[in-house]
Amino acid sequence: MKKNLLLKFISITIAILFAVLFVAKFGGEAILRLYISSGVGTCKKIPVLCMAPDKEIIGLGVNKEYLAQLVPYEFPKMTVSIPNDFTAIQERVKKFYYSKSNRPQEGNIIYLLYEEPDFFINLFPQLKKQRVNDDFEFIKRTMFAKSGEVKNLTDVFFVIMKGIFIPDLGELSKVKMAQFEIADKRGFINYNLAASGNYFDCNVIDSKANFFKIYIKDKTAGLDLEKVLTIISTVRKTK
Repeated sequence: MKKNLLLKFISITIAILFAVLFVAKFGGEAILRLYISSGVGTCKKIPVLCMAPDKEIIGLGVNKEYLAQLVPYEFPKMTVSIPNDFTAIQERVKKFYYSKSNRPQEGNIIYLLYEEPDFFINLFPQLKKQRVNDDFEFIKRTMFAKSGEVKNLTDVFFVIMKGIFIPDLGELSKVKMAQFEIADKRGFINYNLAASGNYFDCNVIDSKANFFKIYIKDKTAGLDLEKVLTIISTVRKTK
């Protein structure tokens, strides 16, 4: 998908923020929270808006035996190794990430997204005034945003981004959120392990500040966190 569709999401976010700015001028924290509930959604409807990473994944490294079973794929600007029973697709964020009716219903699929260093910070340079100076901090603030803790416009912004940024993960009340670090990469994993299939939303920053988003729909429930981290370890930016 072309980059302008991702920017369309950003434009919608900016439009919402202008409306929030008007609300904030004439109301306080309670009004801002009410605005989010009515405009973005409630925690009952979208539980991840009240969730945050509650653990850091440690003790899990690259599973070398599993790594040897993976198949390397090369795409424009990036490479990754994945299981041979998965279809890999590199494209920009699509609406069907968030709409069950529009996304494929069969098979194991891995969707890939790559952005150059400082992509988000360059889109929103004003965030530097709020001490958000790189894309890792941008993703961190997004993942830790909670609608019930909104106190200012910056908080509102990141709650809105969270609603846009996290894809369909099945039954949202069962989603877990965690921070990880493996090899030269760090980031956040949002996941749901269920008998009907596993979902993994991986937001990855490498040592050179490249950003990768890896969304996995594992219908056969064959992956676990160790295997997903092993897959993450293989992602690279190509020259």
